[in-house]
Amino acid sequence: MYKLVKIEGGVCASDGFYADGISAGLKPKNAKDMAFVYSDTLCEIATVFTTNKMTAAPIRHFKKKGEFQTNFVLMNAKNANAMTGQAGIEDIDEILATLPEKIVNPVMSSTGVIGVRLPKEKIIAGAKRFDVTKKDNNAAAAAILTTDTFTKQIAYKVLLADGSSFHIGAMAKGAGMINPAMATMLCFITTDAKIDKAEMQNLLDVHVKTTFNAASVDGDTSTNDTVMLLSNKKSGAYHQEAFSEALYKIMRFLAREMVRDGEGATKLVTYEITGAKNDEEAEVVAKALTNSLLVKTALYGEDPNWGRIAATVGASGAEASEERLKISFEDLCVYDRGRLYFDAEMERKAAAIMQRERFRICCDLGIGDGRFTAFGCDLGYEYVKINADYRT
Repeated sequence: MYKLVKIEGGVCASDGFYADGISAGLKPKNAKDMAFVYSDTLCEIATVFTTNKMTAAPIRHFKKKGEFQTNFVLMNAKNANAMTGQAGIEDIDEILATLPEKIVNPVMSSTGVIGVRLPKEKIIAGAKRFDVTKKDNNAAAAAILTTDTFTKQIAYKVLLADGSSFHIGAMAKGAGMINPAMATMLCFITTDAKIDKAEMQNLLDVHVKTTFNAASVDGDTSTNDTVMLLSNKKSGAYHQEAFSEALYKIMRFLAREMVRDGEGATKLVTYEITGAKNDEEAEVVAKALTNSLLVKTALYGEDPNWGRIAATVGASGAEASEERLKISFEDLCVYDRGRLYFDAEMERKAAAIMQRERFRICCDLGIGDGRFTAFGCDLGYEYVKINADYRT
């Protein structure tokens, strides 16, 4: 048996991990824009990266290193270092070469505007101000934000039956360009669990499918999407089931927080698809609903237009028919396998549900046992305003 206890501390919750965030002049108004995560011992590292073929320089730089351990991740906001060619990779080498000797095999992660070289001088000067003995997870989480309106952090202490324990904590950013297909999303997870690299990678790959890859704000996949899991093994403790559950809870929470913070979003909507031919087709339907502009704008207008949902299901490419489809807002069934229930009273009840900040839309395709749950949000005027002015 084991017990998961939610604690404070984010990426600093695990033993031996440190983090901080500073202002290096990349953002206006002295806002924090550079951060680090440091471990006082070397870490195994597991990753999931974007599938966008225009992969940013930090990811390309990471991949060319091959197998390695690290104790330091350097992060910057405001500049994605994407579409910068070989020069972008060389800029990373130049920046990392200036770090102190105690930093081993450092890696870099960036987020922001695409197609602009890194302001190396500012980043190098900022990194020299880092104090790797600091544990300010709040400052670090704030420094990686772009259009986010709040920080995203979570941590657990895992208590095992033999009296031992380990920790796992994380921070993430993301509010727009969110359609992870591993948003712009970055996520850094730290743990002192004694877990080997292969198992770290396997669990990360398993859980990303139903967490970050089930989230969408706008259907656009970033050049920089990154999830990093680092373990320094300092606790000496491990339990596979407990670690897997804690990792899943952390990733699911952060994925939903990113959608909740979607640019201009007012609603977090969970799409529960059941009865599909298989899980793969259920995923197709769920993601079609999260990305449909017509569905998203109806959500913003709080219009229970279930016909848009039915049309999106039918257009998704998955096997479906109106004789088998059932649609519900929470537990309120508005369409049931050809039977129309949507009278004036039903519309009033459905509209009341859509006025909530969080709710479920459930579609039972009535064909097989396939199921998948995805997370989406509405689309309103503020999204257009933010992205029309993104570079200014």
